[in-house]
Amino acid sequence: MTTISTPCVKICVLDDQTGFCEGCGRTRSEVARWLRMSEWQRRRIMTGLPQRLAEIRARRAHVAGVEGA
Repeated sequence: MTTISTPCVKICVLDDQTGFCEGCGRTRSEVARWLRMSEWQRRRIMTGLPQRLAEIRARRAHVAGVEGA
């Protein structure tokens, strides 16, 4: 049996503004297509996930700062 690479951390909540999963950073369509993608395609997407997650955190920090002002 072949192991499939996945960034899933079982926190499946989509950020309304970015459309990225707050747990792994993937989009809804990427999650839906994940098992049909090649390993190369999955790894290419996973390379960009830290930046997506940072975008979610930065947006949250900005919103928290605006609401706290």
